[in-house]
Amino acid sequence: MTYWDPIPTVRAIIGSPLPQWGPGRGPVRHDWSGPAGRGCHEWANRDWRSVPGPFYASETDTCWTGRECAPASVLYDDDGYCQEFVYRQPRTPREVYELICAGECEIYGAYGGDGDAHWTPGLVRDWWRDRYRVREWAVALDRTWSVSERADYREAAGGARAYVAHIDGDLEGYLRGYLFRLQEGRAARPGETLPGLGGA
Repeated sequence: MTYWDPIPTVRAIIGSPLPQWGPGRGPVRHDWSGPAGRGCHEWANRDWRSVPGPFYASETDTCWTGRECAPASVLYDDDGYCQEFVYRQPRTPREVYELICAGECEIYGAYGGDGDAHWTPGLVRDWWRDRYRVREWAVALDRTWSVSERADYREAAGGARAYVAHIDGDLEGYLRGYLFRLQEGRAARPGETLPGLGGA
């Protein structure tokens, strides 16, 4: 899988309205490729379920707006606060726009896009080795929330199922491409060998 760098798309939208916003909405004023807000909203405090990549959320509000904007990227924890985290990195400009929307709607500025400055090949491989813990959590969340009386919980259960499918499917290829990006500073070209993640 070829790694697609979302950061140029993020920077290009600054000063312009997001394509999915209706008439009358102001432009994107924040550079979402930078760090999350100060204080507790930092990369070091990101949710442990956050998938490696440039984007993350850290100690967000509990308003449940993330999936309204970016259902293909955002999920909520079940630790009593239902804070947002990034379960799948954006793979297209449209998904970048959706994730920027999630950041714009989150009141603490707790989304960041500087994960490339923090993830190392060793940390990515550590996360991959521990992915079964994340997968077990997502399976349990789906089992609980899919039968909830609350429609928003049932909707979010779909995100948990998507996360499991991502872990079981294309996440390994994405992370191998991301490792190449971290090590070489660019995406792999066709035919170049991607680094392995190690472990089973």
